[in-house]
Amino acid sequence: MTELLIADATTDTPSTREAGGANRAPAVVLENLGKRFGDGAPVLDNVNATVGQGEFVALLGASGCGKSTLLNIISGLDVPSAGALEVPEDGAAFMFQDSALFPWLSARGNVELALKLRGVGRAERRIRAAELLELVNLSHSVAKRPHELSGGMRQRVALARALAQDKPLLLMDEPFAALDAITRDLLHNELERVWKETGRTIIFVTHNVREAVRLGQRVLLLSSRPGKVVAQWNVSDEHRTDAGAAGELTADITARLRQEIRKHA
Repeated sequence: MTELLIADATTDTPSTREAGGANRAPAVVLENLGKRFGDGAPVLDNVNATVGQGEFVALLGASGCGKSTLLNIISGLDVPSAGALEVPEDGAAFMFQDSALFPWLSARGNVELALKLRGVGRAERRIRAAELLELVNLSHSVAKRPHELSGGMRQRVALARALAQDKPLLLMDEPFAALDAITRDLLHNELERVWKETGRTIIFVTHNVREAVRLGQRVLLLSSRPGKVVAQWNVSDEHRTDAGAAGELTADITARLRQEIRKHA
């Protein structure tokens, strides 16, 4: 697969975290991708992007620009109306804004169900579920049901369940949007740790520019509808360790996002 160039790309900041997909074999390639529902106006138009294996990409854009639709297409839940895409043969795991846990199952039971659907045997399911819940720091709550868990804990269970699917690609659609700021910051740390330990490729949709800079190696910006990638930023180690650098990048991305919103207002 050949890496695709993104229109109007901005900011070629070097990064020891290997920001950008250029140094990696591609995991996802989108080429002139478009989506239209029926006879309506296009939701996505001429989307071009490449995501490298093991890369963490944050996807930003105004409400209604097609971010969730794009994830649905990448996951196979929907099909494009135009263009082409290449995704891992083993598919993708999806994590939504709502944890969508089964209320009658414990945390362990929810994770074990994902393993059962993969055909994992009972004894191995129990061991693997315990390992995944420990990975997300929930080994103390394996027997609790969703109503006994906080919102942040439920999202950790949802993350463990997504990892249980053992897919090379993890798609996350605003999974922390409903959480308070402190809990969200804690889960940012957890997600980064899990990503480093598992090596998954992650595409993370968010409306929060600060969150995108905090988590992503690269930030892609979709235009207002019809959505297409109009800018990208590499996120360096300096942006993650220096508040001034992070603030400057956040301000730059925010300004470009507002510009896109005004263009289509």
